[in-house]
Amino acid sequence: MLATFEKAALEAGKAILEVYRAGYTVALKQDMSPVTIADEHAEHIILEHLTRDFPDIPAIAEESVAAGKVPDVSGRAFFLVDPLDGTREFIEHRDEFTVNIAYIQNGVPVTGIVYAPALGIAFTGESGKARKLVITDHFTVADRSIIAVRAQPENLLALASRCHGSTKTDSFLAENAVSACTSIGSSLKFCLLAEGKADVYPRFTRTMEWDTAAGDAVLRAAGGSTLTLDGRPLSYGKTDQSDDCDFANPNFICWGGKKSLVGA
Repeated sequence: MLATFEKAALEAGKAILEVYRAGYTVALKQDMSPVTIADEHAEHIILEHLTRDFPDIPAIAEESVAAGKVPDVSGRAFFLVDPLDGTREFIEHRDEFTVNIAYIQNGVPVTGIVYAPALGIAFTGESGKARKLVITDHFTVADRSIIAVRAQPENLLALASRCHGSTKTDSFLAENAVSACTSIGSSLKFCLLAEGKADVYPRFTRTMEWDTAAGDAVLRAAGGSTLTLDGRPLSYGKTDQSDDCDFANPNFICWGGKKSLVGA
C-alpha cells in the first residue's frame, strides 16, 4: 500500500509544482477556504492511483467532499486524502505545503505519507516504522532513513500553526513551561515531531481529518502520539457528530516523547 501512496504523492507533487511555478488563480469554496487548480489536479491523480490499486476501499478526499461526493465509510477501512495541505502557504509562496494520503483502519491512521514537493522531502509511516525520504528534482527517492521521536527534554520545543494560532495555545505553552515555539505550516508539524526535532504540537483551532491523518500516521509510527484533551488517541471516521460536521476533529495535542500534559 505504501508503494502506491508514494507513487501517487510524487506524481501529485509534480503536478502541484508545475502550477506553483507557472502561476495560478485562487477560488473560494463554500466555507470560504481557498482552493486552486493544483488542489483539484492533485486530488484527481491521487484518487486514480487509489481506485486502480484498491477499488474496494472508499476514499474521503477534501475537494470531493466540498463537491458533495462523500462515500459511506461507517464500519469500514478507508483512505483520507488532502491533495494540498497548506493551501495558504502555497498561495503566499511559502514552501511548506504538503500532499497527504492516509489509510484508516478501525479509526486509527495505520499508513500515511506526507510529501512536501517544494522542499524535496517526504515522510512515511507504516507498521511501527517511520521514514524520511529525500526526493530528487526528477521525483525519485534518493534516500530513505528511519526516524523516531526523541525523549522528552527538560526544556520543551513546541510547534504551532503559522496561520491558526490562538490564545489557548499561548496559555498551553506557558503552563507547560515550553522554552521555545516554532511556527510552521501544514502537516510538517507532525513530521518534525516524528524525526525528533520538536516535542509538542498543541492544536486548539479547527482541523478536519484529512488535514491530520497522514501526519498522525507518521508520528505514531515514529513512537509519538496524538491525543484529544481527555487523553484519548485522536480517532478517525467521525460522522453524525452532534456538535460539528462529519470528519471534523476536536482540539488535540501531539507529543513526540512521553506525554506530560498540563493545563489542557
